[in-house]
Amino acid sequence: MIEGSFGDNGELFFEIQLVALSGEIFFVEALFDTGFTDGWLAINTQDLSALEWSLLAAQVEVMTARGNAFFNIYEGKVIIDETEIVVPVHVGDDIPDTIMGSLWLDVMELVANKSKGILTLSMVEND
Repeated sequence: MIEGSFGDNGELFFEIQLVALSGEIFFVEALFDTGFTDGWLAINTQDLSALEWSLLAAQVEVMTARGNAFFNIYEGKVIIDETEIVVPVHVGDDIPDTIMGSLWLDVMELVANKSKGILTLSMVEND
């Protein structure tokens, strides 16, 4: 289980680790965005150079809150809740935060109670 924090406007933030091709680990604060339903993770293009992840698909069109946008999709390695996972990562120029998409809810349980200050993500056990 990892604990998160609430932002000033009720945003959900979790610290995750991005694993570079070299094995170097980068700790980042990621915004959990349930409106990002098409992906697992999105990062800014400038963050990609240190990670050296492999390109899976170029210029994939995705519907965003700001309209249609094009992203390159990379194979990224993430550590979350002490588990290393390989996921497709949307990479674009106008992404202000590292964003976790709602696909994480397929493998994790989100518990949020703002009034009590409870915000956690936990891996779901496979039956």
